[in-house]
Amino acid sequence: MLVAGNWKMHGSQAMVRGLLPGLASELGTGVDVVVCPPFPYLSLAVLCLRGSPVSVGAQDVHEGSAGAHTGEVSTAMLLDVGCEWVIVGHSERRAGNAEDDLRVAAKAHAALAAGLRPIVCVGETEEQRRAGRTFEVVAAQLAAVLERAGRELARGIVVAYEPVWAIGTGLTASPGEAQDVHRRLREQLETFAPGAGAGLRILYGGSVKAANAGALFAMPDIDGGLVGGASLDAGEFAAICRAAEGTSWKT
Repeated sequence: MLVAGNWKMHGSQAMVRGLLPGLASELGTGVDVVVCPPFPYLSLAVLCLRGSPVSVGAQDVHEGSAGAHTGEVSTAMLLDVGCEWVIVGHSERRAGNAEDDLRVAAKAHAALAAGLRPIVCVGETEEQRRAGRTFEVVAAQLAAVLERAGRELARGIVVAYEPVWAIGTGLTASPGEAQDVHRRLREQLETFAPGAGAGLRILYGGSVKAANAGALFAMPDIDGGLVGGASLDAGEFAAICRAAEGTSWKT
């Protein structure tokens, strides 16, 4: 099981120092935990978590190795400050930064090639959901990443299913609805790279809270969560991690 906390554009040095050491002390060893603060706080997060079981990830990365890309951050830079993970293709970047499937695939490939573990986000809008296009949309988003990465590198990805209509809205897909999408994504992964589907982790994201985490994580194809707002509260995030730890027997 894996639980990743996406802080989005929240945080401060005081928050990093106040939240992370306490969080690390509350966690057991039965679940992998990642925190993804904004770029300015990555080094401090790595320092605060040194020697703990919690890893640090970034919220985005550029696909290029270096060059004239003002405002961007490379895989080498993330590795240099101690990151092990990176989120790519979050719906907020797809919508707000015009990142299409090919750009997301390029970022995932760059991360994999550099030795970072990408958490690849896929998800449908409310309009697409109402039109019955949920799996058509998420399958196309995932297929672009798989085809760019190739069969061997693709084994290193983590997929996060985040229905866009559930992000930051308080709405959540029911455990059964989420499980259906996760099952079909796993089948897609297995078809692409036979033997890999069972070992790849698929997270659920979209208003994950301590109150609903246990029911979501109990589903056979949900391997943890990508947590937004709840990751900014040490107690709430730790409770979500404990819910994952309680179902870690699945993986």
